[in-house]
Amino acid sequence: MNTEQRFSGLAMAVFSLTVIGLVSYFTYAAVQGDYGIFRRMQLEAEEAFLRRELAELQSERAVIENRTRRLSTEYLDLDLLDEQARKVLGMARGDEIVID
Repeated sequence: MNTEQRFSGLAMAVFSLTVIGLVSYFTYAAVQGDYGIFRRMQLEAEEAFLRRELAELQSERAVIENRTRRLSTEYLDLDLLDEQARKVLGMARGDEIVID
């Protein structure tokens, strides 16, 4: 075996190990990295959770807007006003029994 064959065999081994290392690194990055498959699945799950939370908050906001509109000067709901006054001020009629 001459020196050229030994160096070409060594160079081929180094090249092969480098290629295997790079392929392994990029495969790992594609699966586990910041922009990998698992991170994408986490982001999609978080997006679904946040969309559900947004829907709940929007419905809660609609209820609050409705109550606010019903207590406004343009449209006054006397039953709601009575309910709020009783709750906030602790008022009760003379013929009612208050249970705490």
